[in-house]
Amino acid sequence: MRGLNRAVLLSRALRSNFTAVSSATATLQRAVPHGTITVRGNNPSVNGFRYVSSSSTSLAYDAQTKAFNPKELVLFQYQACPFCNKVAAFLDYYDIPFKVVEVNPINKKEIKWSDYKKVPILTVDGEQMVDSSDIIDKLIKRIHPDYDLNAEEEKKWREWVDNHLVHVLSPNIYRNVPEALESFDYITTQGNFSFSERLVAKYGGAAAMYFVSKKLKKKHNITDERAALYGAAEQWVDALNGRKFLGGLYPNLADLAVFGVLRPIRHLQSGRDMVEHTRIGKWFSEMDRAVGQSSRVSEHS
Repeated sequence: MRGLNRAVLLSRALRSNFTAVSSATATLQRAVPHGTITVRGNNPSVNGFRYVSSSSTSLAYDAQTKAFNPKELVLFQYQACPFCNKVAAFLDYYDIPFKVVEVNPINKKEIKWSDYKKVPILTVDGEQMVDSSDIIDKLIKRIHPDYDLNAEEEKKWREWVDNHLVHVLSPNIYRNVPEALESFDYITTQGNFSFSERLVAKYGGAAAMYFVSKKLKKKHNITDERAALYGAAEQWVDALNGRKFLGGLYPNLADLAVFGVLRPIRHLQSGRDMVEHTRIGKWFSEMDRAVGQSSRVSEHS
Protein backbone atom coordinates (compact mmCIF):
# COMPACT_ATOMS: atom_id res chain seq x y z
CA MET A 1 0.00 0.00 0.00
CA ARG A 2 2.84 2.34 0.84
CA GLY A 3 4.45 1.63 -2.51
CA LEU A 4 1.19 2.32 -4.31
CA ASN A 5 0.74 5.63 -2.49
CA ARG A 6 4.23 6.69 -3.51
CA ALA A 7 3.49 5.70 -7.09
CA VAL A 8 0.33 7.81 -7.02
CA LEU A 9 2.27 10.77 -5.63
CA LEU A 10 4.79 10.34 -8.41
CA SER A 11 2.10 10.12 -11.06
CA ARG A 12 0.51 13.33 -9.80
CA ALA A 13 3.84 15.12 -9.79
CA LEU A 14 4.65 14.02 -13.30
CA ARG A 15 1.15 14.78 -14.53
CA SER A 16 1.34 18.36 -13.28
CA ASN A 17 4.70 18.88 -14.94
CA PHE A 18 4.36 16.72 -18.02
CA THR A 19 0.83 17.71 -18.92
CA ALA A 20 10.50 20.01 -28.48
CA VAL A 21 29.39 25.23 -39.15
CA SER A 22 31.80 26.23 -41.62
CA SER A 23 29.54 28.42 -43.77
CA ALA A 24 28.20 30.16 -40.71
CA THR A 25 31.74 30.83 -39.53
CA ALA A 26 32.55 32.33 -42.90
CA THR A 27 29.51 34.58 -42.62
CA LEU A 28 30.64 35.70 -39.19
CA GLN A 29 34.10 36.44 -40.49
CA ARG A 30 32.63 38.65 -43.19
CA ALA A 31 30.29 40.35 -40.74
CA VAL A 32 32.85 40.93 -37.99
CA PRO A 33 36.27 40.67 -39.60
CA HIS A 34 38.15 41.65 -36.46
CA GLY A 35 36.13 39.59 -34.00
CA THR A 36 37.28 36.41 -32.33
CA ILE A 37 35.25 33.56 -33.78
CA THR A 38 34.75 30.41 -31.76
CA VAL A 39 32.63 27.36 -32.47
CA ARG A 40 30.97 25.40 -29.69
CA GLY A 41 29.29 22.33 -31.11
CA ASN A 42 27.72 23.77 -34.25
CA ASN A 43 27.21 27.23 -32.76
CA PRO A 44 29.60 29.89 -34.11
CA SER A 45 29.98 33.02 -32.05
CA VAL A 46 31.92 36.27 -32.05
CA ASN A 47 33.72 37.35 -28.89
CA GLY A 48 31.41 35.02 -26.98
CA PHE A 49 28.21 36.20 -28.68
CA ARG A 50 26.12 34.42 -31.30
CA TYR A 51 25.73 35.96 -34.75
CA VAL A 52 22.56 38.02 -35.21
CA SER A 53 20.17 37.72 -38.14
CA SER A 54 17.98 40.47 -39.50
CA SER A 55 14.84 38.98 -37.93
CA SER A 56 13.56 40.89 -34.91
CA THR A 57 12.60 37.60 -33.29
CA SER A 58 15.77 35.69 -34.05
CA LEU A 59 17.53 34.47 -30.96
CA ALA A 60 20.91 35.32 -32.39
CA TYR A 61 22.53 38.42 -30.96
CA ASP A 62 25.58 40.46 -31.89
CA ALA A 63 28.82 41.31 -30.15
CA GLN A 64 27.48 44.76 -29.23
CA THR A 65 24.73 43.31 -27.03
CA LYS A 66 25.38 43.76 -23.35
CA ALA A 67 26.69 40.52 -21.91
CA PHE A 68 24.48 38.49 -19.62
CA ASN A 69 27.02 36.93 -17.33
CA PRO A 70 25.55 35.76 -14.01
CA LYS A 71 27.81 34.00 -11.56
CA GLU A 72 25.49 31.05 -11.02
CA LEU A 73 22.34 29.65 -12.60
CA VAL A 74 20.71 26.64 -10.99
CA LEU A 75 17.82 24.79 -12.64
CA PHE A 76 15.60 22.73 -10.34
CA GLN A 77 13.95 20.19 -12.60
CA TYR A 78 12.66 16.73 -13.44
CA GLN A 79 14.77 15.31 -16.25
CA ALA A 80 11.73 14.28 -18.28
CA CYS A 81 9.64 17.41 -17.64
CA PRO A 82 8.86 19.17 -20.95
CA PHE A 83 8.67 22.61 -19.32
CA CYS A 84 12.06 22.11 -17.68
CA ASN A 85 13.45 21.05 -21.04
CA LYS A 86 12.14 24.28 -22.58
CA VAL A 87 14.32 26.27 -20.19
CA ALA A 88 17.29 23.95 -20.66
CA ALA A 89 17.06 24.24 -24.45
CA PHE A 90 17.12 28.04 -24.18
CA LEU A 91 20.18 27.96 -21.92
CA ASP A 92 21.90 25.43 -24.17
CA TYR A 93 21.28 27.52 -27.28
CA TYR A 94 22.71 30.60 -25.62
CA ASP A 95 25.67 28.68 -24.18
CA ILE A 96 24.78 29.88 -20.68
CA PRO A 97 26.33 27.52 -18.11
CA PHE A 98 23.84 26.21 -15.58
CA LYS A 99 23.86 23.71 -12.77
CA VAL A 100 21.06 21.23 -12.26
CA VAL A 101 19.33 20.01 -9.14
CA GLU A 102 17.27 16.95 -10.00
CA VAL A 103 14.12 17.11 -7.88
CA ASN A 104 12.72 13.93 -6.40
CA PRO A 105 9.09 13.98 -7.58
CA ILE A 106 7.91 11.92 -4.62
CA ASN A 107 9.07 14.10 -1.71
CA LYS A 108 10.33 17.23 -3.53
CA LYS A 109 12.81 17.78 -0.73
CA GLU A 110 15.12 19.71 -3.05
CA ILE A 111 12.61 22.57 -3.34
CA LYS A 112 11.29 22.65 0.23
CA TRP A 113 12.98 26.04 0.55
CA SER A 114 10.63 27.52 -2.07
CA ASP A 115 6.98 28.54 -1.71
CA TYR A 116 6.58 27.48 -5.36
CA LYS A 117 6.20 23.70 -5.47
CA LYS A 118 6.41 23.00 -9.18
CA VAL A 119 9.32 22.74 -11.59
CA PRO A 120 11.09 24.33 -13.30
CA ILE A 121 12.54 26.76 -10.81
CA LEU A 122 15.56 28.72 -11.95
CA THR A 123 17.75 30.71 -9.59
CA VAL A 124 19.96 33.40 -11.10
CA ASP A 125 22.54 34.51 -8.57
CA GLY A 126 20.01 33.61 -5.90
CA GLU A 127 16.99 35.26 -7.55
CA GLN A 128 14.13 32.81 -8.00
CA MET A 129 12.31 32.57 -11.33
CA VAL A 130 9.35 30.27 -11.95
CA ASP A 131 7.14 29.14 -14.86
CA SER A 132 9.04 28.15 -17.99
CA SER A 133 7.66 30.84 -20.29
CA ASP A 134 8.13 33.59 -17.70
CA ILE A 135 11.68 32.41 -17.04
CA ILE A 136 12.52 32.59 -20.73
CA ASP A 137 10.87 36.00 -21.11
CA LYS A 138 12.97 37.41 -18.29
CA LEU A 139 16.19 35.87 -19.54
CA ILE A 140 15.79 37.03 -23.13
CA LYS A 141 15.16 40.57 -21.96
CA ARG A 142 18.36 40.51 -19.93
CA ILE A 143 20.31 39.13 -22.85
CA HIS A 144 18.63 41.21 -25.55
CA PRO A 145 16.68 44.15 -24.02
CA ASP A 146 15.12 45.11 -27.37
CA TYR A 147 13.75 41.65 -28.12
CA ASP A 148 10.09 41.83 -29.20
CA LEU A 149 8.11 39.41 -27.06
CA ASN A 150 4.85 40.44 -28.74
CA ALA A 151 5.73 39.44 -32.29
CA GLU A 152 2.44 37.89 -33.38
CA GLU A 153 3.60 34.68 -35.03
CA GLU A 154 6.17 33.80 -32.42
CA LYS A 155 3.80 34.53 -29.54
CA LYS A 156 1.05 32.45 -31.13
CA TRP A 157 3.22 29.36 -31.45
CA ARG A 158 4.75 29.70 -27.99
CA GLU A 159 1.21 29.67 -26.60
CA TRP A 160 0.40 26.69 -28.82
CA VAL A 161 3.23 24.74 -27.21
CA ASP A 162 1.94 25.37 -23.69
CA ASN A 163 -1.76 25.00 -24.48
CA HIS A 164 -1.74 22.17 -27.01
CA LEU A 165 1.51 20.38 -27.75
CA VAL A 166 2.33 19.42 -24.16
CA HIS A 167 -1.13 17.88 -23.73
CA VAL A 168 -0.61 15.30 -26.48
CA LEU A 169 2.62 14.00 -24.95
CA SER A 170 1.44 12.07 -21.88
CA PRO A 171 -1.25 10.07 -23.76
CA ASN A 172 1.50 9.05 -26.20
CA ILE A 173 4.38 8.16 -23.92
CA TYR A 174 2.04 6.19 -21.62
CA ARG A 175 -0.13 4.88 -24.46
CA ASN A 176 0.25 1.22 -23.51
CA VAL A 177 2.05 -0.77 -20.84
CA PRO A 178 5.32 -1.35 -22.78
CA GLU A 179 5.60 2.36 -23.66
CA ALA A 180 4.75 3.39 -20.11
CA LEU A 181 7.52 1.11 -18.80
CA GLU A 182 9.94 2.46 -21.42
CA SER A 183 9.15 6.01 -20.36
CA PHE A 184 9.55 5.28 -16.66
CA ASP A 185 12.77 3.40 -17.28
CA TYR A 186 14.12 6.63 -18.79
CA ILE A 187 12.60 8.80 -16.04
CA THR A 188 13.96 6.68 -13.19
CA THR A 189 17.38 6.27 -14.79
CA GLN A 190 17.78 10.02 -15.29
CA GLY A 191 15.91 11.22 -12.22
CA ASN A 192 16.76 11.58 -8.55
CA PHE A 193 15.58 8.30 -7.01
CA SER A 194 16.89 5.89 -4.42
CA PHE A 195 17.06 2.23 -5.47
CA SER A 196 13.75 1.39 -3.78
CA GLU A 197 12.08 4.51 -5.17
CA ARG A 198 13.32 3.58 -8.63
CA LEU A 199 11.62 0.20 -8.46
CA VAL A 200 8.38 1.65 -7.09
CA ALA A 201 8.43 4.47 -9.62
CA LYS A 202 9.15 2.34 -12.65
CA TYR A 203 6.43 -0.23 -12.10
CA GLY A 204 3.93 1.56 -9.86
CA GLY A 205 4.37 4.88 -11.65
CA ALA A 206 4.09 3.33 -15.10
CA ALA A 207 0.85 1.59 -14.12
CA ALA A 208 -0.56 4.75 -12.54
CA MET A 209 0.34 6.97 -15.49
CA TYR A 210 -1.08 4.45 -17.94
CA PHE A 211 -4.49 5.02 -16.38
CA VAL A 212 -3.94 8.75 -15.89
CA SER A 213 -3.12 9.08 -19.59
CA LYS A 214 -6.53 7.65 -20.44
CA LYS A 215 -8.17 10.40 -18.38
CA LEU A 216 -6.00 13.00 -20.09
CA LYS A 217 -7.13 11.72 -23.48
CA LYS A 218 -10.72 12.31 -22.49
CA LYS A 219 -10.01 15.70 -20.91
CA HIS A 220 -8.31 17.01 -24.03
CA ASN A 221 -10.68 15.32 -26.50
CA ILE A 222 -8.01 13.02 -27.93
CA THR A 223 -9.37 9.92 -29.60
CA ASP A 224 -6.17 8.63 -31.25
CA GLU A 225 -2.95 9.44 -29.42
CA ARG A 226 -0.58 8.96 -32.32
CA ALA A 227 -2.85 10.82 -34.72
CA ALA A 228 -2.85 13.76 -32.30
CA LEU A 229 0.94 13.70 -32.00
CA TYR A 230 1.46 13.40 -35.75
CA GLY A 231 -1.10 16.13 -36.34
CA ALA A 232 0.72 18.48 -33.98
CA ALA A 233 4.06 17.74 -35.66
CA GLU A 234 2.60 18.39 -39.10
CA GLN A 235 0.90 21.55 -37.87
CA TRP A 236 4.28 22.84 -36.73
CA VAL A 237 5.97 21.98 -40.02
CA ASP A 238 3.18 23.77 -41.89
CA ALA A 239 3.82 26.84 -39.73
CA LEU A 240 7.44 26.86 -40.87
CA ASN A 241 6.16 27.40 -44.40
CA GLY A 242 9.41 26.31 -46.01
CA ARG A 243 11.66 28.23 -43.62
CA LYS A 244 14.57 26.58 -41.87
CA PHE A 245 13.21 27.79 -38.54
CA LEU A 246 10.15 29.77 -37.55
CA GLY A 247 12.64 32.55 -36.76
CA GLY A 248 14.07 32.34 -40.30
CA LEU A 249 17.74 31.50 -40.57
CA TYR A 250 18.00 31.21 -36.80
CA PRO A 251 15.64 29.76 -34.17
CA ASN A 252 13.34 32.01 -32.20
CA LEU A 253 11.64 31.38 -28.86
CA ALA A 254 8.90 29.30 -30.47
CA ASP A 255 11.44 27.04 -32.16
CA LEU A 256 13.19 26.50 -28.85
CA ALA A 257 9.91 25.86 -27.05
CA VAL A 258 8.83 23.14 -29.50
CA PHE A 259 12.30 21.61 -29.52
CA GLY A 260 12.60 21.67 -25.74
CA VAL A 261 9.23 20.01 -25.21
CA LEU A 262 9.90 17.28 -27.77
CA ARG A 263 13.52 16.59 -26.87
CA PRO A 264 12.73 14.25 -23.93
CA ILE A 265 10.61 11.93 -26.11
CA ARG A 266 12.86 11.90 -29.18
CA HIS A 267 14.33 8.48 -28.43
CA LEU A 268 11.23 6.95 -26.88
CA GLN A 269 8.92 4.91 -29.11
CA SER A 270 6.52 7.83 -29.46
CA GLY A 271 9.32 10.14 -30.59
CA ARG A 272 10.73 7.60 -33.01
CA ASP A 273 7.27 7.09 -34.50
CA MET A 274 6.76 10.85 -34.77
CA VAL A 275 9.97 11.33 -36.75
CA GLU A 276 9.26 8.33 -38.96
CA HIS A 277 5.68 9.25 -39.82
CA THR A 278 5.82 13.04 -40.10
CA ARG A 279 7.96 15.70 -41.76
CA ILE A 280 9.34 17.08 -38.48
CA GLY A 281 12.62 15.13 -38.60
CA LYS A 282 14.52 17.61 -40.76
CA TRP A 283 13.60 20.58 -38.57
CA PHE A 284 14.40 18.62 -35.42
CA SER A 285 17.85 17.71 -36.75
CA GLU A 286 18.50 21.35 -37.69
CA MET A 287 17.46 22.41 -34.18
CA ASP A 288 19.68 19.77 -32.63
CA ARG A 289 22.63 21.21 -34.53
CA ALA A 290 21.68 24.81 -33.75
CA VAL A 291 21.27 24.19 -30.03
CA GLY A 292 24.50 22.22 -29.90
CA GLN A 293 25.96 20.58 -26.84
CA SER A 294 24.45 21.11 -23.44
CA SER A 295 25.84 24.00 -21.41
CA ARG A 296 24.99 22.14 -18.21
CA VAL A 297 27.87 22.00 -15.76
CA SER A 298 28.50 19.81 -12.71
CA GLU A 299 25.65 19.06 -10.35
CA HIS A 300 24.78 21.62 -7.74
CA SER A 301 25.78 20.42 -4.31
